[in-house]
Amino acid sequence: MDLDAFFASCEQLEHPEYRGLPVVVGGRPGHRGVVAAASYEARRFGIHSAMPTAEALRRCPDAVFLHPDMEKYQRYSQQVFQILGTLAPIVEAASIDEAYLDVSGLEKLSGTPETIGREIKQRILAGTGLTASVGIGPNRLIAKLGSEYRKPDGLTVVTPGEVLDFLAPMPVSNLRGLGKKTREIFDRLGIRTVLQLRAIPLPQLQQYLGKKAAASFHRQAFGIASDQVFSEQHRKSISKETTFETDIRDRVLLHDALRRLAAEVASTARRECLSGSVVTLKIRFQGFETCTRQNKRSTPTCDEREMLKTAWQLFLEGRLPDKPVRLIGIGLSGWQEAQSAQEDLFTHRKRRQDNQRVLQTIDAVTEKFGKRLLQLGTARKP
Repeated sequence: MDLDAFFASCEQLEHPEYRGLPVVVGGRPGHRGVVAAASYEARRFGIHSAMPTAEALRRCPDAVFLHPDMEKYQRYSQQVFQILGTLAPIVEAASIDEAYLDVSGLEKLSGTPETIGREIKQRILAGTGLTASVGIGPNRLIAKLGSEYRKPDGLTVVTPGEVLDFLAPMPVSNLRGLGKKTREIFDRLGIRTVLQLRAIPLPQLQQYLGKKAAASFHRQAFGIASDQVFSEQHRKSISKETTFETDIRDRVLLHDALRRLAAEVASTARRECLSGSVVTLKIRFQGFETCTRQNKRSTPTCDEREMLKTAWQLFLEGRLPDKPVRLIGIGLSGWQEAQSAQEDLFTHRKRRQDNQRVLQTIDAVTEKFGKRLLQLGTARKP
């Protein structure tokens, strides 16, 4: 199940005046940033996610440009996943707007997979006003490609016997994990479709791509993929980043930006009862050179102060280029259940309880008022 142009659709749903208009969610015109989502009206102009906002503006000056409202999108996402939970016993969230469902064995209870797929679409539309595209297949790859096949508001069923014919005419760009270098290799080999890729023997493909990548694309070309759905699978990491309007060197400004990002990541981690031991710093410099640095802490954390301290140390000691900074970001991973992790964070019981109350108060205010009105005080560092 894949919600159609999710961010843009949420905005059009709450703002009827935007319906039928090209809507672009992401960076503001005149500022640095990229497109996070584009309505199907905007896509007719060639606008797509990850495109620089300036390019989107050039292609469609009359588009409606909106800043992302993640709290709104999360609210709609929760409604959708509640609906999905009533239709299948196993639902795996792939992202905020995408999920895999295991509907095997539900024929006697709920009907055929196609019947269940139509029910999913109807209930989401009735419950939220959003449209979704559904793909049904014998494994994750085919289901995913099926959901993309007739967007928007599509439903595609691919039986096991139809897999090879379904894949054959598809461009290889539809396959998972196809990067720029692999695309260039396929172009040199004249491989445009999955059928053409399927004709290349695996040993020959390995000579061009290496064993791991060749094996992956060879399996996909024949429709071979996992059919497992995991309802309790956690996200691998939580991260936030920001792009500056102009490249900066000022360490005070960089530290402040990192502090705000750390607060957002920590708040999300606490909300999901996660605590991580791996802190990642991401820096993009003038000229788009990008560097990442990681540190594995001895104790997991979901406290922004600890995250900021670790990330700033990575900035100071990471042997980074001496260039103006275009983008800065912070991530948290290496999960441990937050309750037990908090036991290790503080030596004294009183200090631990006080700290948890402070964090809980900040999270409660944030959830009620929809913005970070309270933040932990952290001294600026030069």
